[in-house]
Amino acid sequence: MDISSTLLLLGLVIALLILLRWRNQPHNLPPGPTALPLLGNILTMDNRAPFKTFLKWSKTYGTVMTVYLGTKRVLVLVGYDTVKEALVDNADDFIGRAPVPFGQKILKGYGITISNGERWRQLRRFTLTTLRDFGMGRKRMEGWIQEESRHLMDTIKETNSAPVDPTFYLSRAVSNIICALVFGQRFSYEDSHFLRLLQIFSGVLQFGSSTWAQLYNIFPWLVELLPGKHRKIINDVNEVIDFSRGKIQEHKDSLDPENPRDFIDCFLIRLKQEKDNPNTEFHYENLIASVLNLFLAGTETTSTTIRCALMLLIKHPEIQTRMQKEIDTVIGQERSPSLEDRKSLPFTDAVIHEVQRYIDLVPLNVPHYTTHQITFRGYTIPKDTVILPMLHSVLRDEEHWEKPWSFDPRHFLDTNGNFKKNPAFLPFSAGKRSCVGESLARMELFIFLVFLLQHFTFTTPGGPESVDSTPEISGFANLPRKYQLIATPR
Repeated sequence: MDISSTLLLLGLVIALLILLRWRNQPHNLPPGPTALPLLGNILTMDNRAPFKTFLKWSKTYGTVMTVYLGTKRVLVLVGYDTVKEALVDNADDFIGRAPVPFGQKILKGYGITISNGERWRQLRRFTLTTLRDFGMGRKRMEGWIQEESRHLMDTIKETNSAPVDPTFYLSRAVSNIICALVFGQRFSYEDSHFLRLLQIFSGVLQFGSSTWAQLYNIFPWLVELLPGKHRKIINDVNEVIDFSRGKIQEHKDSLDPENPRDFIDCFLIRLKQEKDNPNTEFHYENLIASVLNLFLAGTETTSTTIRCALMLLIKHPEIQTRMQKEIDTVIGQERSPSLEDRKSLPFTDAVIHEVQRYIDLVPLNVPHYTTHQITFRGYTIPKDTVILPMLHSVLRDEEHWEKPWSFDPRHFLDTNGNFKKNPAFLPFSAGKRSCVGESLARMELFIFLVFLLQHFTFTTPGGPESVDSTPEISGFANLPRKYQLIATPR
């Protein structure tokens, strides 16, 4: 067959695919850019920062758009009003979680994060209740964070004001809080196995935000055939799963049903209680996946936020100085901060909130899913549609933030310098799928950061002008660039 005949045949095949797609297209979908057969809209997207493309398209197609990632239909929701209407006002219609292929590969539908229906309801209710029983949002947890802050301070002092990468200093401290809740113990900062697990978590988040991960989630059947980073990441995650299995076995061997020590103990007790129930969701697979969910999410998101906060305070030394003056006035440098202090530290509280808004850690949100056909704003959204309620568009909504593209704590201060809330502050998402660990993360951010600013002033070798606060990677997460931190004791 000559070249012209081949091209003609290829053109006919493409035309047939377009015709079939048009004939099978659901009616009354929201508008969106024209999609190619098989590829969808991926060739016209910024694969290094997809949310930027979606925001640009929304100027043409509106705040409710249909786009295609490969053959997968995706509903993109833009702006606070649209996202709130979906996740809060129509919560039951948007409660589903999308079966993201890479997540499915690792978790196989088990655990809190990617499950749906009765499995999700039972696990979420159990997890929230158990974490609260063990101190999440209460004085007991406050004491754990204060104690871990002292371990962190001692370790940072050992740097003797030399420049260091703060990544694993922070992740070890933050992870030990979730380890206390899940495993009933903290790990030494010198524990090489613990550090190895934290390195895996960091790698998982970086991979999840990479172009390769996007390709995996769009064309899993193709990427599975190829060598690449996904194979290493899967092996690494299996290493964490093996670690979790070992901890669960230790708990089984020493379990006292009358005195549960942590999340694993409580799950094992419930598992035993429901062992004769064929429909129970309290079984080994859900325990492993839930432990992995909590261990990973409870480590990376909060430690990354603190790392970004210190970077922004180095870039804006006048803000760091003002925070320290407020902290010194209210608490001093000797007493450990407590949550009760937050209402007396309005500027500090405003800065912490602004850090979360500005870094926009999860710009696309964790994908939702339609488990049945729904109607939204007059459009018909078919079952099995992926939903992206863009948190980026909420945290940068020009109708709710005076200077959305600038780092400015005044977004959370009134004219008298008092802290003020903003309804568009949704870094933990909203509705029934909002972050399970939100109250824990808020406690950690406040206590860790105030404690650090009590005892250190933070700089970097190149000075404030050398700090680049734009993300190094912008995919699933906006991940900060590496930087060198100098912690000078006060």
